[in-house]
Amino acid sequence: MNRQLLQLEAEIGTPLFERMPSGLRLTPAGEAFSHHVITVLQDERRLENELELIRGVRRGTVKLMSVEGVNVDLLPTCLERMATRYPTIQISAHTAGSAQTAEAVINGDADVAIGFALPYKETLRQCAVGRFGLGAIVPPDHPLVRQGSVTFAECARYPLILPSPALSTHEVLRPVMAHHKRARTVLLETSSVELAKRLAARGVGVAFQTRIGLEQDLADERLAYLPLKAAIPLTAELGVYVRARRTLPPVLDMFIQIVAREIERRAAGDASRW
Repeated sequence: MNRQLLQLEAEIGTPLFERMPSGLRLTPAGEAFSHHVITVLQDERRLENELELIRGVRRGTVKLMSVEGVNVDLLPTCLERMATRYPTIQISAHTAGSAQTAEAVINGDADVAIGFALPYKETLRQCAVGRFGLGAIVPPDHPLVRQGSVTFAECARYPLILPSPALSTHEVLRPVMAHHKRARTVLLETSSVELAKRLAARGVGVAFQTRIGLEQDLADERLAYLPLKAAIPLTAELGVYVRARRTLPPVLDMFIQIVAREIERRAAGDASRW
């Protein structure tokens, strides 16, 4: 392998790797070459998919990375529609934090990412986005439920279950937490949406989340969602992302359209409750 790498560098005329005691690291030329290789391989897959469509055989694969919250209801709804309309298309789905989903797309390890509040990057293209209000999550019999909507200060009278910096809701909450000067009891800080939900359902503390990921708990009345009042709306953006400047294969484009329509539909319904 080393001989092949040295031969490739000789053909290109510049080093692709820095040889370090800890291993190899890509040079700027290596980074550019790496992105070119990813483009070539993904374009090869796109061509294969398009040829299949021309032949009338709807086959292909979609590699998906998504955040935990969409696995409860939004993503199953989209995958069900995909399976009904295009039953021969294979989906590979993996769960990670928002930042990890973006990196997977940029590195070519995934075709599409679904994540909250991804920062702008030239290497990413946003295909769809929906804004969802942040709310307090408590059991249906919690005293706060009588108010309908709450401020962070009102929530801070009770033990709090806060999102860790790994979650996008941490950044959304940060301004109101910084503005709150009174003492507060933080029972837990966690990067697990599911753990926060389960503790909130037991009445252990007040958690914070959008309605995405709460669909079944709200329908079964295991949890109540109370919109958070603030000087400016506290919202989290849920987006669909692909690698920038990539030509989308038809199979991937079909999937993105299904997800985009579902996110937009739910965001419109959520906005009506702010």
